Amino acid sequence: MSTEYFDVCDELGNLTGAVVSRDEAHQRGIRHRTAHVWVVRRREGRWQVLLQKRSANKDSFPGKYDTSSAGHIRAGDAPLESALRELEEELGIRAKPGQLRPAGHFDIRFEKEFHGRLFRDNEFAFVYVYREPVDIDALTLQAEEVERVDWFDLEAAWAELKQRRDIYCVPSEGMAVLKRYLEAMGNRQ
Repeated sequence: MSTEYFDVCDELGNLTGAVVSRDEAHQRGIRHRTAHVWVVRRREGRWQVLLQKRSANKDSFPGKYDTSSAGHIRAGDAPLESALRELEEELGIRAKPGQLRPAGHFDIRFEKEFHGRLFRDNEFAFVYVYREPVDIDALTLQAEEVERVDWFDLEAAWAELKQRRDIYCVPSEGMAVLKRYLEAMGNRQ
């Protein structure tokens, strides 16, 4: 596997001009950017969200349910470009740029040990929402990233994720961005 490089950013997501390797970013906790995509649908008047169960081999939060699709923004790439790429790589969804709606951003910051190594995360996350029809049985999952995907009632998942960190690694701040976006849509659903 070739080394990935990320643009270093400030607390507002602005690029600093510095570039860092993935390993160095996570060993030293250097701030970098990610793109998160929430796949959602309405069923019986309620929002559902597609969550992916992370592969057991992931370097962080293996085997836990996470955002529909998310990934690092490679050095030189734009957030939307990365969001489209991650959605296709992880789930096999080939979205067009206009199908991903910007919903906001949030910060991720933590230190935790995985597989016997300290992992430091310091990210500025761009959030997008995808509302096109998705048949989960027809998805092509990236095996090294995603074990499975499932639809969850958004409100039930929101209530559960704070108490069930043994099942979920969904960033609560990211789901809060999604909820605010959907609430702001109101009757435009």
